[in-house]
Amino acid sequence: MSEPSLFALENVSFAYPSGREVLRDVSFAFDPGCKIGLYGTNGSGKTTLFHVIMGLVAPSTGRVLFHGAPVNGEKQFRALRREVGLVMQNAEDQLFNPTVLDDVAFGPLNLGLSAEEARERAEETLRELGLAGFGNRLTHRLSGGEKKLVSLATVLSMRPSALLLDEPTNGLDPQTRERIIEILDALPTARIIISHDWDFLAQTTTRFMTIKDGRLLTDIPHLPHRHVHAHPLGDEPHHHHD
Repeated sequence: MSEPSLFALENVSFAYPSGREVLRDVSFAFDPGCKIGLYGTNGSGKTTLFHVIMGLVAPSTGRVLFHGAPVNGEKQFRALRREVGLVMQNAEDQLFNPTVLDDVAFGPLNLGLSAEEARERAEETLRELGLAGFGNRLTHRLSGGEKKLVSLATVLSMRPSALLLDEPTNGLDPQTRERIIEILDALPTARIIISHDWDFLAQTTTRFMTIKDGRLLTDIPHLPHRHVHAHPLGDEPHHHHD
């Protein structure tokens, strides 16, 4: 008998109070080891999909399963959040403590680690991300790239089984973007990454999905991408002529 998926959606639809439906009858099972890139137009429902999985919004219809069992209520979603880490698009939404160490230790403390264990876990995670010595830095004084790395550290310090990353390279300088690619490629952790950065997805994921007209399309044969060449069209999507 096969092991149940880490989490799954069954016939999930979601509409805003205005009546606009962004998810329509979505069924999807996420198995350990999956590394999925999720792309689509702005407003197509990608972030909403993550919020439904994490229990941050309730679907209009359908349900979320965790290890094969329906998730009903906040207590069960808290159990899911211990294994599935969400890295939000805006790092400021994830960072709310005065110092970096406080932010990164917050998750381990909630997992039941002692204050000393949580501190050690936080310092270890910061070292792994190339942020050794950042513990006493004031979070609000970090650069945008540093905040993004620290927000990733707050999730990785909980040692999740899976990551949901929402536009992790938005607004990043090339150096920090490359650092995040290195970090993700070194992690065995299953993941779904929302991004418009096609080359980033090509380097960090192996399967691709998109949302179109509320439907989740999971059988994407290949990923559209850009080539960077030494000519004026280098960074623009374009056709090659024989």
